Amino acid sequence: MSDQALTAIGFNKNDGGEATLADYRGQVLLVVNTASKCGLTPQYEGLQAAYDEYREQGFTVLGFPANDFMGQEPGTDEEIAEFCSVNYAVTFPVMSKISVAGETRHPLYTELIARRPAIDGKPEGDSTADPEITWNFEKFLLDRDGEVVARFSPRVTPDDPALREAIETELKRSA
Repeated sequence: MSDQALTAIGFNKNDGGEATLADYRGQVLLVVNTASKCGLTPQYEGLQAAYDEYREQGFTVLGFPANDFMGQEPGTDEEIAEFCSVNYAVTFPVMSKISVAGETRHPLYTELIARRPAIDGKPEGDSTADPEITWNFEKFLLDRDGEVVARFSPRVTPDDPALREAIETELKRSA
């Protein structure tokens, strides 16, 4: 599948509207599968901080709630939006809930994984080798043309120097 085809894969916004990655062309994107009842849920705060810090430079976080791991995202789209707003003051786009694993995996995640099967950024001691999404808050970094340039473990937090450096490098490279 070409980069153009990746950007054409449709998904639903949390408000019921439709979107594709092409709607964000020209932005450096951090695509993250999220969950509100996970030990990693506080990463919303760091994702919002990164969005606030870099958005004027052309950076966007896209959150994709998913209930694939131990039922940690059971809410409706409306409940998820309220949770994100009330608890973490999230203003970056949070999409409609999708599946990121298994037979019901959304085509966007099938393609993201195909383009970046290995995790680039992992904390020390993380032996994750499986190309599948392994948990909530896995992160894919896309350049301004929609090409997947990096993939980070769920345990790599949004303030991790390696992730921040990758974002900054991409913002400078494709400015």
